[in-house]
Amino acid sequence: MNLNNHIIWDLKNPLLIAGPCVIEGADLCFNVASYMQKVCDELGWTYIFKASYKKANRTSLRSFTGLGTDESLRILDDVRTRLDVPVITDVHETVEVSAVSQVADLLQIPAFLCRQTDLIMACGQTGKPVNIKKGQFMAPAQMQFAVQKVQSTGNQQVLLTERGSFFGYGDLVVDMRSIPVMQAFAPVIFDVTHSVQQPGGLGEKSGGNRQMAPVLARAAAAAGANGFFIETHPHPDKALSDGPNMIPLGEMKKMLIKLDAILSC
Repeated sequence: MNLNNHIIWDLKNPLLIAGPCVIEGADLCFNVASYMQKVCDELGWTYIFKASYKKANRTSLRSFTGLGTDESLRILDDVRTRLDVPVITDVHETVEVSAVSQVADLLQIPAFLCRQTDLIMACGQTGKPVNIKKGQFMAPAQMQFAVQKVQSTGNQQVLLTERGSFFGYGDLVVDMRSIPVMQAFAPVIFDVTHSVQQPGGLGEKSGGNRQMAPVLARAAAAAGANGFFIETHPHPDKALSDGPNMIPLGEMKKMLIKLDAILSC
């Protein structure tokens, strides 16, 4: 995949999609993106900056949803152009696809929307690469049909992301067999931080166990994942969304070095 002179997907290099959960401000985005870009350059990884311009799936009405679509997309575009780094963001509704595709190099289908045919088709029709996150309620083999929806538009640029499955109330588990199963349909990214999320675990917001994230990441690397999705923040406990499962920015390089060693075996 090669868009705007960025090599979006190169099977020769591991892929990292990383950034804060949501756009909280320009400084945060530039700090995270510039640091991760430097680390990935040192390791020889392909880097894509991720941040949501809007959080449509929130536990509580009082949860932070974003700075507003226009402002958030402007910040995302500034990061992309000033740092010369590809960017990805979630799209929740078909009416937003056109505007978002003018900014993002890749479009992401959130896990809860992975069966939304109109949304998937609209993203596919942009010609941009589409990353579809496997729903927490979906069997891995069922994701072939989501891939086929994108491909039916003539767009062959599809990624799938594993992010765990519901395990009773308020917890997720990851079946690492899903990685080779879904690789029969598309390259597979492992979502390190959402896989340790505890939905609704803190009452009116989700909890998480970030200490387990590196463990699952290493397991996914050993299982042959093509890349990793990791939400990171300089101060996760002060983050406005998904703080409990995000990795502190200062710990990211150490984690990636260990993953790189496994991938090199």
